Amino acid sequence: MKAVGIAAALVSMLLATAACGGSDRTTETPNTYPSPKQLREIIKSAYVYGLPMVDNYRILHSYFVDKSNPQYKGDWNTLHSIARVFTPADTTIQTPNSDTPYSFIGADLRAEPLVLTVPKIDAKRYYSLQFIDAYTYDYHYVGSRTTGNNGGKYLLAGPSWKGEKPAGIDEVIRSDTDFSLIIYRTQLFDPADLDNVKRIQAGYKAQPLSAFTGKAAATAPPVDFITPLTVEEQRTSPKFFEILGFVLKYVPVFPDERALRERFASIGIGPDGGFNPDTMSPEQLQGVKDGMADALAELATFQKDELNTGKVTSADLFGTHAELGDNYLYRMAGSVLGIYGNVAKEALYPVIANDSTKAPLTGANSYALRFAPGQLPPVHSFWSITMYRMPQSLLVANPIDRYLVNSPMLPGLIKDPDGGVTIYLQTESPGPNKEANWLPAPEGPFQLILRLYWPKEPALDGEWKTPQAVKQ
Repeated sequence: MKAVGIAAALVSMLLATAACGGSDRTTETPNTYPSPKQLREIIKSAYVYGLPMVDNYRILHSYFVDKSNPQYKGDWNTLHSIARVFTPADTTIQTPNSDTPYSFIGADLRAEPLVLTVPKIDAKRYYSLQFIDAYTYDYHYVGSRTTGNNGGKYLLAGPSWKGEKPAGIDEVIRSDTDFSLIIYRTQLFDPADLDNVKRIQAGYKAQPLSAFTGKAAATAPPVDFITPLTVEEQRTSPKFFEILGFVLKYVPVFPDERALRERFASIGIGPDGGFNPDTMSPEQLQGVKDGMADALAELATFQKDELNTGKVTSADLFGTHAELGDNYLYRMAGSVLGIYGNVAKEALYPVIANDSTKAPLTGANSYALRFAPGQLPPVHSFWSITMYRMPQSLLVANPIDRYLVNSPMLPGLIKDPDGGVTIYLQTESPGPNKEANWLPAPEGPFQLILRLYWPKEPALDGEWKTPQAVKQ
């Protein structure tokens, strides 16, 4: 699901204006705010810090709260499986993969833990459970790489749980936040393999700890979930900080972030609220808007100077709080451009956004992407290369319903005379003799994301190099 690559077009979209109303709170007055300059600085910091959390809330709300949303999956604390790969119709999460049918759990851990059961899975099939907290940190994994394919039972507990590991549980997993997301990925080898994936998904189980132990169920007070902003509105609406304050109610403060959170609270951004654009002077309100724009400008600069030059890669953008520390810009970049990305040891995501001459990829041209003999992506599991239309970062509808080329497809691909493999990237078919290797492109701008699941050391240490798209 992760695909990290910041494209200039996407950044331009993020900077586009969107109209949205402000907070309806009235607990603050204009003269309680600092100077517009200081306000602007705090807002920039809070926006960089909070964007991953606010966007995560948008997704969780669409999946587990808003029953009218076409992307709604179902109730909290219930496992929801999708017995298909993602298609261009799936638009809630940017850069989705189309390799591994997903299962999801939106976990509300306030009342009690959940027990997750994983069945035994054939050793040749990759699967993973990715645990993501409300900060969007990847805090744990279960799966082929970490726990193997023999199955097990895992207890997922929230920050307030004080119990001991029950009998029959293989491992206790701790979330730092009350609400968490678990994403299951189950490898699909080919369309005929779908029934096997369905059987595996049916073997995934989730139940409250009380049901597992046979004790009385615990309950938590109902939550009055507020309406999220759209992706576009999150970029300019001061209401962003009202939603951030709501999210922070369920996100305990890390000890090393107390001073930062106090700084945010000084202008009403936090669990106690008080941030109210309606009471601000025109100068103060402009400071808020400028602070948000400053944060997005920093993201654009980070793209240009760090990501596009290869100084920073997707491997640097995802991990635990301990691993990322106070590098909130990295967390923001990863979430904006490929929210819920995996850590490097689980998956790498090289991005191909430009051709060999550094020109942006576009469907107005035709390209060839060649893997020389012995230079296919080095993985323990599998690899894929997926096409995305930009700036939306979504899958590309096409007449052959092909959104990627992956390693399970290798037997059906045409080999070059020397044994290499060339993928053709273009809007029209390259002809019957090459169509097996055709990855259809949109008419406008696009980018490719390679996915290396459970990468080998040559990929992790940089010895293996991503191939370039060559204009034909």
